[in-house]
Formats: sequence, C-alpha cells, structure tokens
Amino acid sequence: MKDMDYDLIVIGGGPGGYVAAIKAAQAGLKVALIEKDKVGGTCLLRGCIPTKTLLASAHIVGVLQKAKEFGVSVENFTINYQKMKERKDLVVSTLCNGVLGLVKSNGIDVFAGVGSFISPKEIKVRGEKSQILTGKKIIIATGSTSSTIPSAPVDFHKIHDSTSILEITKLPKSLLILGAGYIGCEFASLFGELGVKVSLVEFLPGIVWTQGKSISESLTTAFTKKGIQIYCNRKMERCDLTENGVTLHLSDQSKLEAEMLLVSVGRKPYTDELNLGAAGIGTTPNGFISVNEKMETEVKGIYAIGDVTGKSMLAHAASHQGIIAALNASGKSEKMAYESIPAVIFTDPEIATIGYTVDLAKEKGYDAVSHKFPFSALGKALAAGEPEGYAELVTEKKTGRILGAFLVGSQSGNLISEIALAIDHEITIDSLANTIHPHPTLSEALSEAALLASGFPIHLPPGKKHDK
Repeated sequence: MKDMDYDLIVIGGGPGGYVAAIKAAQAGLKVALIEKDKVGGTCLLRGCIPTKTLLASAHIVGVLQKAKEFGVSVENFTINYQKMKERKDLVVSTLCNGVLGLVKSNGIDVFAGVGSFISPKEIKVRGEKSQILTGKKIIIATGSTSSTIPSAPVDFHKIHDSTSILEITKLPKSLLILGAGYIGCEFASLFGELGVKVSLVEFLPGIVWTQGKSISESLTTAFTKKGIQIYCNRKMERCDLTENGVTLHLSDQSKLEAEMLLVSVGRKPYTDELNLGAAGIGTTPNGFISVNEKMETEVKGIYAIGDVTGKSMLAHAASHQGIIAALNASGKSEKMAYESIPAVIFTDPEIATIGYTVDLAKEKGYDAVSHKFPFSALGKALAAGEPEGYAELVTEKKTGRILGAFLVGSQSGNLISEIALAIDHEITIDSLANTIHPHPTLSEALSEAALLASGFPIHLPPGKKHDK
C-alpha cells in the first residue's frame, strides 16, 4: 500500500502539472500527481495536439490544391474527414501514453480522481475510492475550460465548443464561429481549408484583435482571399436552432445561417472542485488564483500554475511556470518572467508574437520603433510558393535592444524562438544582424529586419520608410 505522505502533491496532470511533477521528482522530492482524466490535460487531449494534427491534414489539402503551380498535376483527390479524425485520435493516444510513461519512470505516484482541499496540507482524492493525501507543498494545476453562452448552449450536435467539435466525424457544409480569437481563427483556418463555408463573428473591431491591428489586418486579408466571411463589431443577440442548422441574429439586425455553430468565446479557470476555502485561498473576480513571481499563492507552500492563474494561458507558459514552482517547492528561489514568452496562432498564414508592440512599448516609456521585412523579398519564401507575410521587430532606438517581434507567414512558430532567446538575454539588433543565417531560409527575415532596424538594409532598397 502506498504511503500517503508526500513532499509535493500536484493537482492536475496537464502540461503544467506533469512537468512540475517531473521537475520536482528530479530534485529528489517524493511526488504525487492527481488527474481526473488522463495525464496530458487539455493541451494534449482537447487542445494543442488534436487541433494541430487536424491542421496538418488541412495543410496537405492546401498543398494539393496548389500543386499545379509547381508543375504537379493532382486530380480528383478526396477528403476523408473520418480518417483525419482517426489519425488525430492515434496521435493523441500515442503521446498520452508516452507522457504517462515519463511520469511513472520518474517515480511519481499517479492518482486517478478529483483532488480537493481538506486543509492547506491535505488533499482528498475522489475516484473509484476516496483517499486522503498529505503534502508538505502543493501545486494547483487544474487549467481551464471553455467559456459558455447561456443563449447558445452546446448540444454536441448543432452547437459545439472547442472540445466537442474535435469529435465530429463528418464535415458540415457551413460553419458559424462565434469569437475570432486565436482558437476561433485556428478552427476557421482548418475548416475553411477543408472546403467548409466558414463565417466568423466577433464583437471586437477585428479578428485576433489583441495581437495588434497589423496582424489582424494581415490575417483578415488572407482569410478573405480564402473565402472566409468576417463580421466584426457585432454581437450575437439571439441563437435559434432550425431544421437545417443554426441561425444567429446579430446586433446590426442581420442574421447568419449555417449547418453548425462553434462557440469560441474564451476560456475560464477551472477551480470548481478544489474547495479552495479549506486551504484559505481566494480567487479574483474573474475566478483566477493570484500568485507572486515565485508562483506561490497567498498561502505559503501552496503554488498555482497555468491557466488557473490567468497569467499567460499557453501550454508552454504553464510548463515553465511548473518548473519555477517545482524548483521553489524544493527549496530554490526562482522567479517567473513573462516578457520572453512567445505565442503562436496556427492559422494559414501562421502567426507568432512575443514581447511588446511598438505602441505598448511607447506606453511603457521606451523610445521604440518597429521595422518590417516582407517574406516576398526572401528567396526561400518565393521558392516554396509562400511569399505572404513579414517579420517585424520592435526595438529601442538608442540601445538597439529587442523589445518584441511579430511574424506572419510560413513557419513563424519555428522562427520566433530565436527572438525569445534574444529578448531573454537582452541581445541587440546588431548582434542579430551579425548572426549568420543559412541561405536560403525563412530565418533570414529576422536578420534582414535587424539590418533594417540598424539603418543599413541589404535586400530592400535604401531610402524607403520601413519603420514606424
């Protein structure tokens, strides 16, 4: 029988929780991990991995559709969405088993069930049987769930959320997406590429609006070319189920009809079953758990990481927060920094961002300027038939310090890590410009943007205004 006393208990086995558990075990702690579903969490089971697997299938469709431009004739290919879903399920299952194996190989005890506080150091696990664990330190990593709208309740048939829509086996002819943040836009890109008539509805002035006007406009242009309809500055007033699907009545008195509706209006922290009051932990008005730079809550010895903190609702941010929390739980003194966390939106074109926009940098007191280098001036982009997009660097004029970067175009998610390193280590544009990038590659866009920022562009004509 397992000893129920632990150095650390982690509640939630997502990308924050299982990473924290492994890091703590590597530091020599006796660790318990509680997970009510499967280790891997939303990211692996219902988010990052399944959506990107389906997007990979959609990318193949896009390549086939453009094949004639490359001198390759591909006629009468078919889309089997059932097979796409089966492949997605296999990828998820393979990775899920792999993560569970990693956890167990580190000597971590895994408990299946719901964890809730009895006291600041006691956790009750409700599964097939109830068990009580005691822990010197505790990490909360319960993540988030899809936000809902009472007037458009998910019925898993005509109205879906970002979880249930991953389980459909037949493509709808038309799809309405309510909410044009990164999740809504990724699904728009996916289903649009597969031939579904997609319409996006957003109450903000533009799609992915929080990423800045320039990125919003670029993605709007790309989506419009693909036939995706976009309706911004509009709210849903009413949702009606019809014989053939769904009708949305909008605030401008217009109405939209489609076979299916995806409600994608954000995510909310999942704390419902934690019984936080028993541990003396409160939440913000929005339901998040407040933490300091060490990821510690208001109760000493109890940490919180990932979406439940609302700091940065990204899987890789949760993983790094988990490392910080685990190290501190093992006696270290580490602090979390958020300036160098990249974000990627896996649309077509792909979008990657990090740090400050030029406007936000100026608000923070920097004498900031931004420079854009277009992918259309890159040999590799033209050779690959993907000239759309740009690399933008935000820098401080006097020091040349890199404050942010915004990439739109092929492989942006892979390129952004170089800027994450630059920001984290305060590398200047001169260092980036002098770093030899292989040719021909898309990574040259970064060194070329740095050359622009230094005032001496090589592959753009001199004298033009490329900054703002």
